[in-house]
Amino acid sequence: MCNQWKMATRLLQRCASGLGQAKRGAQSSGQIVIISRGLASSSNRPTEDSWFKSLFVRKVDPRKDAHSHLLTKNEESNLYKIQFHNVKPECLEAYNKMCEDVFPSLHADKSLPCELVGTWNTWYGEQDQAVHMWRYSGGYQALTEVMNKLRQNKEFTEYRKERGKMLLSRRNQLLLEFSFWNEPVPRQGPNIYELRSYQLRPGTMIEWGNYWARAIGYRQHNREAVGGFFSQIGNLNMVHHLWAYPDLQSREATRNAAWQHEGWDEVVYYTVPLIQHMDSRIMIPLKGSPLQ
Repeated sequence: MCNQWKMATRLLQRCASGLGQAKRGAQSSGQIVIISRGLASSSNRPTEDSWFKSLFVRKVDPRKDAHSHLLTKNEESNLYKIQFHNVKPECLEAYNKMCEDVFPSLHADKSLPCELVGTWNTWYGEQDQAVHMWRYSGGYQALTEVMNKLRQNKEFTEYRKERGKMLLSRRNQLLLEFSFWNEPVPRQGPNIYELRSYQLRPGTMIEWGNYWARAIGYRQHNREAVGGFFSQIGNLNMVHHLWAYPDLQSREATRNAAWQHEGWDEVVYYTVPLIQHMDSRIMIPLKGSPLQ
C-alpha cells in the first residue's frame, strides 16, 4: 500500500503542475478554462476540440489486424476452452469420479486434436464448482473436428447424459493465450491454483497486454505463472491469469515479494483503472489433472 500511495502522489503532483501551467497559459491568451470531471472547455472555443482536451484523448492508430492477432502467439496454433460447472452439492463426489474416469481417455486419444490442460474443484470462491480447461491444437478447425468426433463417442455421450443430472448450471468461454505468457505444461504437485479473472473495459485489451508484457517478468521467480488468456467467445473483454503455489502461505509471500521489484507498482497503478470487475478462485486439482 505504501508503494501505491507514493506512486499516486507523484502522479497527482505532475497533473497539478501541468494543470497550473495550462490554466496560466489559457488566461494569458484571453481564454477561461473550466475543468469538470477531467474534461476541458473554453468560453470562445471553436467547434473542434480544444488543445487542452486533446491532452487527455488517446489517439487511435489505424490497424489492419484484429487485436487478437496482435496479442496472441498464433491464432491457428492453440485455442483454449474453459468450462465452469456448478454441481449439485450432493453430487460433487460422483461428478469428480466421473470426470476422473472419462477425461484421461479423451486426453490420451491421439485421434482427437485436443488435450486436457487442467481440471479442478473451486476451494475458495464459488462453492461446489468444477473448472476444466482444454487446449485444441489447430484452432477452430480442431475444435470443430473434436466436437464432431465426440458426438460418435459412446463413452462421452454417456458422460454428458449423466453430467446433466448432476449440474445446476454451466458456462464456457473460448480463449486465446497471450504471446508473452508461459504456455501451460504439466506440473507435479501438490499445488494449489489461483484463477484470477478480469472483466476489462471495452477497448483496453491492447493496453492491458502492453503493461503485462513487462509485468510478467516480475512474477516468474517462483515459477508461479502458469498461463494467461483472453476471451474470444463467451463473456468478451475477459482476461484469465492462472497461477500455481505450494500453499496459501507461499501465495501470500510471493505476491508480497512482487512489490519489491521496481516497476511493479506502476503496472498495478495503471492497470487497475482498466478493470470493471475482478474475481479470484483458489482451486484444487482433481486426480486426473495434468496440472497437479
